[in-house]
Amino acid sequence: MSPTITALYAGLLGILYLALGGLVVSNRRRARIGLGTGSDTALERAVRVHGNFAEYAPLFLVLLLVAELAGGAAMLLHITGAAFFLARIAHAFGLSQSSGTSQGRFFGTLVTWIAILVLAFANLWLALG
Repeated sequence: MSPTITALYAGLLGILYLALGGLVVSNRRRARIGLGTGSDTALERAVRVHGNFAEYAPLFLVLLLVAELAGGAAMLLHITGAAFFLARIAHAFGLSQSSGTSQGRFFGTLVTWIAILVLAFANLWLALG
């Protein structure tokens, strides 16, 4: 079995990762800051958006890959993959607009956690079932 579902979402998430990294670079150039954030609020938010993505995406992709290789249902894998991808976009948009609370940040975090939790339980089910 070839992990084509994981490949799809890994590709989409890879593109999103680079786009978020591009926003960091753009803000660094604007603020003329090569290292750190120099107390530039927009740069600090861009760095955190990118960093937060980098903190969650690897675990999600590992869980997705393991579930796919263990024979998880394709529909479940696509639902969690699409939900995670859209959640990371919502979170990135929400956090990039405000350092405080926002709907995008809230729902992005919530759906990210739910997608990881669903795949964690799916993997347990597949391992023990």
